[in-house]
Order: sequence, then C-alpha cells, then structure tokens
Amino acid sequence: MLKISSYNINGIRAAHRKGILEWFDESNPDIICLQETRAEEHQIPQEILDLGYKKSYFNAEKKGYSGVSIFTKHKPVHIEYGMGIEWIDNEGRIIMNEFDEFKIYSVYVPSGTTGDKRQDLKMKFLDDFYAFGETVMNDEKPSIICGDFNICHTEIDIHNPKQNKNTSGFLIEEREWVSSFLELGFVDVFRSLHQDETDLYSWWSYRARSKEKNKGWRIDYHFAHPKVAQKAIEAKIEMEWDMSDHAPVTITYDI
Repeated sequence: MLKISSYNINGIRAAHRKGILEWFDESNPDIICLQETRAEEHQIPQEILDLGYKKSYFNAEKKGYSGVSIFTKHKPVHIEYGMGIEWIDNEGRIIMNEFDEFKIYSVYVPSGTTGDKRQDLKMKFLDDFYAFGETVMNDEKPSIICGDFNICHTEIDIHNPKQNKNTSGFLIEEREWVSSFLELGFVDVFRSLHQDETDLYSWWSYRARSKEKNKGWRIDYHFAHPKVAQKAIEAKIEMEWDMSDHAPVTITYDI
C-alpha cells in the first residue's frame, strides 16, 4: 500500500508552529506533495528535516512566496523542476519525482482572487498546463498530479454555488477547464471514490467560522492516470487538522 497526501501548507514554518509534526506522525503518508511552502530549504525547521523523508524543493524567485515540495520515504530515481515556461517556473509551482512504477507532481495553480491581472495569469497558466498535461498523459509511465488547483469543479464541490458563480475559483471557464483536463484521460481520484457525496471540502476561509460551519471549497486534487487511479482504495480529506486554511487530501493506493 502507498499513502499519498496533497497539502497546501500555507507556509511550512507556520505549520510547524501549529502541529505539523503531529500530523506527520499520526497520518504517516509515504509521499507528501506540499504547496505554498514559502521557505527556502535552509529556513525549514530542523525537526522537519530530521523526519527521515527524502525531500525536494522548488521555490519562487520571490522569497517567502509560493513554492512546492515533495517529501517521500522512497528515494526517487529522477526529479524535475518546473515545466519549462519561465514566468511559471520563476514562481516555483511545479515539481516532479519519478519512481519505478509512476511519476508524481506537486502543483500549485495561481489564485485569481486578487484582481483581473492575476485571474488572466491564472487562465494563462491553465492553458499552458493543459498542454503540459497532454504530454504527461502520453508519457509511457503513468502519473499522479497532486495539488491546489484553486478551482471547484462542480456544484457539489462548493458550499454555495449560486452565490459564488461569479467568483474566481468557480467561474464557468475555470470549471470547463477541469472538465477538459479530465477529458485528456485523467481521473479525479477523490471524487471517483466519493461520487455523489456532498459537504466534502479541502479549503475554508478564515473568516466567519467557515470551517466550523463547513462552508468550504474542494480545490485540492489528485488527478491520476487511469492505470494508477484504478488502484486507489481509500480517499480522505483530513479536516480535523488545523495547520492551514486547507486540509490534507490523502489517498491510499494499492501500489
């Protein structure tokens, strides 16, 4: 069995203060795809470095911003950083670890909530990532793409779809992008195991006691090649943990 977690940590140093060591110990994933780490390697608390995971980092040029990482108990045979597009790679948004049977990506899609300029950049990123996804899907080795995509796909993925229909993260063009990405052949693994279940979210605003009321959004995904997706046996959003405004999305694969 292989337990894989995807988690927007919203700053790994802050998460360390909020109890991430306890999560590492109790959840004990084999592979952890982190997003929004916001730290250079030398800034990561020593207690996290001492956990025994093999670690790879890809940071933004702007310090304290963005950043993705993969922690794994199994040494990868190859690591790649970015997707070969300068402005995206300068923001430290994509990292890949390759293993004998599969590849895994940690991806952090830009948010468009701060204005039209960032929304336009988000859509540009999605266009470029779609082409990247085509290449990944056609790779001879199957892949899992984990990450914060900052998009709710369907109405059951958001607590108030009518109110949020014109909000970045639930715009029709963003939702259509997810549909088209899945049409490449990827499987939304969590949803495949919880097909019609509602009130399953991975992000909550810090405002108005949103998490306490479970008024959230499901914006964190495992998108997997069917050969890998069919091996998923359990999927959970670990909302009991409060290290971030996101929760870990953890899937166990029979690999």
